Amino acid sequence: MNEVDLVLFDRDGTLVHDVPYNGAPDLVRPVDGAREALDLLRAQGLGTGVVTNQSGIARGLLSTADVRRVNERIDELIGPFDVWAVCPHGPEDGCHCRKPRPGMILWAADRLRTPPERIAVIGDIGADVQAARQAGALGVLVPTAQTRPEEIAAAEHVARDLFTAVRAVLSGRLLLTRRLADERPVEAAYDTTGRIR
Repeated sequence: MNEVDLVLFDRDGTLVHDVPYNGAPDLVRPVDGAREALDLLRAQGLGTGVVTNQSGIARGLLSTADVRRVNERIDELIGPFDVWAVCPHGPEDGCHCRKPRPGMILWAADRLRTPPERIAVIGDIGADVQAARQAGALGVLVPTAQTRPEEIAAAEHVARDLFTAVRAVLSGRLLLTRRLADERPVEAAYDTTGRIR
């Protein structure tokens, strides 16, 4: 039986390619395997959501409408998501929601009536997994070129790509070596009925 009921994703660098302070929906490009990963979660009946820091709002580089339009485009391409949580604050604002603080995760947990210990958070930087840890959720790091080596070293669970992270969360095969089990190509993870192997 699966111990995770809800998977929350960081947005930029995790679900979609990171375009700094992106306010243009036409620049949204999902990362490889994003559609397959989300389809797999939904086929297994798990909830999905996004928790994203958007300090461009606080800095005056983006409006909340800009962020909403980008989020709507992501929903069109790989959604729909059950919950969206956006922190509009900057690093110096001292809010409770900005990752690495756990506010957005706890808010999503409450909104979807899911205990934090039954939530997995997948992200590409240390703040994502730190927020998960503080909330009492499972954190999985999917490094990119922007992920610092010390963030990778500090993460309990690391996956080479988004699909591998999702598959490991679903199967419960997380290794204490900080790598995820059974890393196969996307197409190798399905049987002929479309179920996870």
